[in-house]
Formats: sequence, structure tokens, C-alpha cells
Amino acid sequence: MTTATSRRSFLAATAGIGAWAFTPYTLTAGAEEKTEPKSPNERWRIGCIGMRYQGSVIAREALPYGDIVAICDVDRHVREQARASFGSTAQIFENYQDLLAKKQIDVVLIGTPDHWHAKMLIDACRAGKDVYCEKPLTLTVAEGQRVCEVVRETQRIVQVGTWQRSDARFRRAVEMVQAGRIGTLRRMTVVMGKNTVGGPFSVQPVPRNFNWNLWQGQTPDVPYIPERSHYTFRWWYEYSGGEMTDTGAHHLDIAQWGAGLQHSGPVEIEGTAKYPTIENGYNVALDYHARYRYANGVELEVLDSPRGDYNRDGVMFEGDAGRIFVNRGTLAGKPVEDLATQPLPREEFRVYGHDNLSRHERMGKIDAIKNHMGNFYDCTISRQTPISDVVSQHRSVSLCHLGNIAMRVGTKLSWNPDTEQFLDSPAANKLLQREQRQGFEIG
Repeated sequence: MTTATSRRSFLAATAGIGAWAFTPYTLTAGAEEKTEPKSPNERWRIGCIGMRYQGSVIAREALPYGDIVAICDVDRHVREQARASFGSTAQIFENYQDLLAKKQIDVVLIGTPDHWHAKMLIDACRAGKDVYCEKPLTLTVAEGQRVCEVVRETQRIVQVGTWQRSDARFRRAVEMVQAGRIGTLRRMTVVMGKNTVGGPFSVQPVPRNFNWNLWQGQTPDVPYIPERSHYTFRWWYEYSGGEMTDTGAHHLDIAQWGAGLQHSGPVEIEGTAKYPTIENGYNVALDYHARYRYANGVELEVLDSPRGDYNRDGVMFEGDAGRIFVNRGTLAGKPVEDLATQPLPREEFRVYGHDNLSRHERMGKIDAIKNHMGNFYDCTISRQTPISDVVSQHRSVSLCHLGNIAMRVGTKLSWNPDTEQFLDSPAANKLLQREQRQGFEIG
């Protein structure tokens, strides 16, 4: 379904599907019903915030559904280049608040570094915009709680950029596990990757085209080091969480979704890590390992590199009747082979019901992002819950944060997924949030 006509036909046919909707965030109860559906002929008026690589990728995939009317980036060169790349007619801004003030914008795409995601998303929702926000959703667990509350209060449509949910391989793996094709789920293993090592790096003058103060946002004000910004922000704990929140936001999300625990969390976490001691160098873990246990006995292990049977990055689901492995190039295991004679019809079992299912037969990262953006478009029209809703994504990235916290504390921790608090560690509970620099607090 790639044409406007087929999208309209699908939306008309599925407008009454309410049984498949995800449960909204329930620290306090909220209603699933959102605002009235819009016309299927409506095109977005798009504002883009953060226009380096991933921001440009999602902007490009949004073009079939709307027009980019505003662009924001704290780097003047980046925002000017982005305007030239997307038609030369968009207004450009240095401060995203000026973009949000434009009433003609109805959809915002957020492609900034991690430490800005929650505040920009919240501010955009309060400004009356629907939002596509890159993953990971948050920098801390407390941010995720606030995001869920604000999205519920404002009733905006928010899609998080965990596009593996819109990839045929990952989705089929999840559906097979939930349909019992490996028997009772016992264990999950996620293999990610090592964090990058680097430094010491030199302090340099801030480029005249770059607003370093604004880029830092809520994080501590420190001298400018080029390696802190742009892609390599991932290797600084101040702005991200290394591979645990980068790849983990994808793979751990698939694990919890497959286990049917996407609105809950583990009850025990333990982790180990070694940390670099290079001054003015990357500071996320060099070697790391985490283990989780859920109330139903399911175990989840995170490895920082392939080993033994887990010789590739990806997600392994193991049950008492078989196992399934999935990553961005593979869906494998005896239950997968058995699909040839024992198919799993989507009309009989599916883990999400608001989308055009044929979209998900495409393969590859960009195809999956196309699917993901298409699902977001459909949901902004129908006002139904997107496939990567903020509730499940708060829970998934919380899993990443909990692993990082366990590594830093260095002891086994007990977690209450209902209250979202550690039961036995004031030190760990302190790490559920971070001090925010004055002027950049999340309200």
C-alpha cells in the first residue's frame, strides 16, 4: 500500500478496529480514544528538528506524506544545507522553540542527540503537534514517566523511531513467539556490540556556526570538544548510554515485545562493566554485561559481543519447544523452517492491528523506516496508537537504563515495574533521574 488511494481504503476498512489498540500508560488511567480522525487527503506541514544524518533520513521518508515548512538545527551550516536539500523554501531556525511557535506546523520530526528527545517531544505535544521522535526515547527513566503523562494529557500521536518493529523479520519473530511456536518462552539473549574507545581529545574553540550552549541543553556546561557532538555523542554518558541505549533501544524492545512484557519490566537486574579512565575521552563502558529476570521466570541476558551459540548480534528467543534468532539480516530456527508447512496467517494472529500488513513484507533498514513513517502517517489521520507507542518505548528504554544503572551500582537490584522504583537501593534510585542545567529543565 503505497498510494494515497490504498491508504484511504485501508483506513476506511480499519477505522473500527479498537480491540488491537495498545493499553495507554497506566500510572494513572487514560482513555484510548483520541481526537476525531482527519481527512485521508490531508498532507502534513512538517517541522524538522536536528538535521544531521538520521534527521535527514526521517525527513526524506516523510516527504510522501507532507511538505517540510520549517527546519531547525543548532549548526547554521547543517540547517542551511538541509534547507537546500529539501526545496529551499522552508524557514530555518536555530532554537526549536521558535519552530514550535509556528501554528502552521502540525507534525514535528525530532532527529537530535538523545539528551534532547524528551524535552523537545514534550514541548511539541504541548504546542499541539504530532511527533515522530528518534530513539532512544529518553535519557533517564524519570523522563519517560513524564513523557507518557504528557502524551496522555495532550492526546497527541507520537511514533518513536524504533523501526525494527516495522521490519518483517522482527515482527514475524515476535508474532511466532507470542503464538507459542517455540513453546513456553524461557530465555532471551541479546547480543549488541562494543562501545567505541577514544581520547584524550583536545578542547577547541567553538565554531562560529555552532551554538554549543544550546546543543548541550540539560547536560553540564563543559568546554567544547568536537568529539562530544554529532555522531560520537553516543560514547559520552552525559548525552547517551553507549550501545546499551543505542542498539539496545532496538533489540531490547524486540525482546520485551516478543515476551509480551512491553508494558511492564523485570523484577531483578544485575550488571557488570569496566569503565575507561581517559581524561577528556569517551566514558561509557568498555566491557559490559547485564542479566534480567521477570516475574514469570523469563530471563534476559545482554552480551556486548558474540560468544558461543550467540555468534551474531541480534535477539535469540528460547522456549521449551524450540528457538528463534532474528537480526537485521536473518530470521532463523526450526520453527521458522516449519512455516513452510505450518504458516502463521496474520489474519489469525498479529501483534499490531492498525497498519497495512503488506507494508511489512519489505526487507532492509530504509524499507522498514518507510513502513514506520507510513504507520505514523496513518495514525495521525485515524488517531489510533502507533506501533512504537510511547508507553512500550518508555518501558523498553527503561530496560536499557536499568542495565546501565546496575552496572554502575555493581550489585544485584530488585525492581518494582509497577512503581518503577528499586526496592533496596537508594543509590540506584538516585540514578533514575539526572540534574538538569538551569534553563533547560523538563517541565
